[in-house]
Amino acid sequence: MSEEILSFNIQEIMDMIPHRYPFLLVDKITECIPGKYSKGYKNLTINEPFFEGHFPNNPIMPGVLQIEAMAQCAAPILLKLPQFEGKLALFAGIENARFKSIVRPGDRLDMEIVLTKLKGPIGKSHATGRVDGKVVVEADLTVAMT
Repeated sequence: MSEEILSFNIQEIMDMIPHRYPFLLVDKITECIPGKYSKGYKNLTINEPFFEGHFPNNPIMPGVLQIEAMAQCAAPILLKLPQFEGKLALFAGIENARFKSIVRPGDRLDMEIVLTKLKGPIGKSHATGRVDGKVVVEADLTVAMT
């Protein structure tokens, strides 16, 4: 039996997680199999508020926001499991974060998150961010469900 692949538009994402502008950092979840993986993206424009100060005349997406974007993209992996529907996913840890290239205005940050372990309310995943198919960021993320 095949598993249904879900997708979520921006309104459905906002129904799932509490983040709002300017801290909502995922535009669409293109694929998700709860309990397994999710894929999504963030379109970056020069209008992002963080580009004004990071850095003037040389806009770069901060690494911490790349990690946060991937964590938000990961949310439906657990939130769409029956035992966690209606719960809040809280960031509990980051390990092995590596920033391999700069992310700039005009880029689309494509994110893929794979759940590697689920024990009770704690989920661990491996997250990869790409721009134009090239890996720009990777990290192992831990999420606690409350």
